[in-house]
Amino acid sequence: MLTYSETLAYLFSLHRFGVKLGLEAITDILHRLDHPQRTYPTLHLAGTNGKGSSAAMLAAMLQAGGYRVGLYTSPHLVDFRERIRVHNEDISEVSVCQLTEHIRRVANPVGSLTFFELTTAMAFQHFRNEHVDVAIIEVGLGGRFDATNVLDPLGILITGIGLDHEQYLGSTLQAIAQEKAGVIRKKVPVVMGKMPADVSQIFEARAQQFNAPLYRAEQEFSISTISPTAFTYHGLRDSFSDLQTNLLGRHQMHNAGNALALLESATSERLPLTRDAMQSGLQHVRWKGRLEITQHRPTIILDGAHNPLGGEALFDFLQAQLHDCPGRKLIVILGMMQDKNLGKFLQVLLPLVHSLIVTQPHMDRAVPADVLAQAVPRCDVVLSVIPSPWEAYCRVRDTADPTDLVCVTGSLFLVGEILQHLSSSESPTVHP
Repeated sequence: MLTYSETLAYLFSLHRFGVKLGLEAITDILHRLDHPQRTYPTLHLAGTNGKGSSAAMLAAMLQAGGYRVGLYTSPHLVDFRERIRVHNEDISEVSVCQLTEHIRRVANPVGSLTFFELTTAMAFQHFRNEHVDVAIIEVGLGGRFDATNVLDPLGILITGIGLDHEQYLGSTLQAIAQEKAGVIRKKVPVVMGKMPADVSQIFEARAQQFNAPLYRAEQEFSISTISPTAFTYHGLRDSFSDLQTNLLGRHQMHNAGNALALLESATSERLPLTRDAMQSGLQHVRWKGRLEITQHRPTIILDGAHNPLGGEALFDFLQAQLHDCPGRKLIVILGMMQDKNLGKFLQVLLPLVHSLIVTQPHMDRAVPADVLAQAVPRCDVVLSVIPSPWEAYCRVRDTADPTDLVCVTGSLFLVGEILQHLSSSESPTVHP
């Protein structure tokens, strides 16, 4: 059997097959594995932003209720094993090696599994091996032809729609919505986050076509903000007041509302939860790289926002932080991938920024730092180029004023690179 590092080298080599939208290969390998995904109930999450945070909230609430929960998300930040978790434990290195070898052995020798197809099969098999009570599965890309779209879930959450992965999903919100609506199943409850009316109509039509109950944010359920950290959930049958989530940002309250609605609509009979379990789960949930504070004085925040919709949520949070501390400067360390909408992302954030340091994550798809700098529009921002992300982080950390606010953003790969350095240094990660 290959070692863990050799196994990872093989898995990452599968990226050469690119993104393959279609269900033939994943259907074939799951048949050869005797359909592990059918041996436990599932919840399926799609949408442009908020899937991972919502999945983490669902897992935390169900675990607080005593259930053994599998969680499949992507991408990872530091270690591949983060993608596949059971009850807060990453899949072991041994399991990754054994499952990879097993899947390679039984796979169709004619077909070629992509990285995501093999990883999805690995997750489904691992959850069967670990006897989970429920698995929470995040869509990788789109929905209709995503490798995860082979489930018969208890319920489906579609968090929201924004422009991302346009080369695969389409260049308009309506086209992207059509792809993501493909996860809707016959008679399976669907929870839908807040989105424009012309986009929501696409999901409403699909749900009606499949006789799927549909629960829409700000219609069948809603939240109202009490304070920067507390909110009330007005649900399908009940209301919960003075809820708090451990994740920062007003958008996380909306993600929590979506998660609560999914639990109400899809799992209340099969996986009942007490109010105490829901409250405790939300209060203790962790999700790295999303408005994660790594240091105070200066305050340094890591956030994996990488598209305009994510930029808007980040803008909302940063604006509130600056408003609460007059005279505070915002310093942004930015690195992005070539397939992201750099112009619109910058357009959202730049009005708040005092100093911008552009950098380059160690990824083939990353935009070179000097190219990124040329794309920054002429404005009052102080612009610097530091190609090394860790050098940029350390320089800003050591030179910023204690009252400054520093934000590392633009890519989950950039955030993961910084977290990897932090985990191997003596600098502890500081949680709020």
